[in-house]
Amino acid sequence: MTGVETAHRLDGRLVWAGFRQLAPLSAFVVVFGAAFGLAAIQAGLDDASIVVMSALVFAGASQFAALELWGPQIPLFTMLVTVFAVNARHLLMGATLYPWLRALPPAQRYGTMLLASDANWALCMQALHRGQPGLGLLVGGGLALWVSWVLGTWLGLYFGNAIQDPTRLGLDMVMGCFLLAMVAGADKNLRTLAVWGVAAGASLLAYRYLPENSHVIVGALAGGLAALAWKEPAHEH
Repeated sequence: MTGVETAHRLDGRLVWAGFRQLAPLSAFVVVFGAAFGLAAIQAGLDDASIVVMSALVFAGASQFAALELWGPQIPLFTMLVTVFAVNARHLLMGATLYPWLRALPPAQRYGTMLLASDANWALCMQALHRGQPGLGLLVGGGLALWVSWVLGTWLGLYFGNAIQDPTRLGLDMVMGCFLLAMVAGADKNLRTLAVWGVAAGASLLAYRYLPENSHVIVGALAGGLAALAWKEPAHEH
């Protein structure tokens, strides 16, 4: 069996292993969920709406962005565009996972992507490129992060005042450091460094000169185009 044929495996054992692997990182997600719960209360949302939002949306950055636009007259179109911009990277996540996801039935394929986030996607891709089953990491890790996010949101409704500003504790750097560690542990070659360099440079320029949150899309697209322009040699697969 080829790497793609074995790597697309998805069963209960792999999902549970993925859940356990992401569980330690999920503790930090609880803190940010609590901060969101508190911020949502201050924005005027009721308890049930806050928990339902976290359970259905499961996208911390875009949920915080939506709160910035919340008011007596909600600018719906502006909110939709903002949330789409923040989460546009998921389009590229789905594209990178497609060679493995296409082997799954449609219900499993799209259900799996509902749980995709930065951390479990990074671990999943790292495993897949080694020819190992990675979709269990995506699903199980996503479940661990989702449970922690919803739990944190609920805790924030009652205990959020204890964590009003998690950035003061440096907790906002946890996910960034985790993703950086994933990059550092990946295969290192000139092509990979060039692609990451293009993505980082484009993102920094967009952050400096373009509207808020556009750096997420610009960096991802620039890196994707660089990877397409510099084809990976066949022997590296």
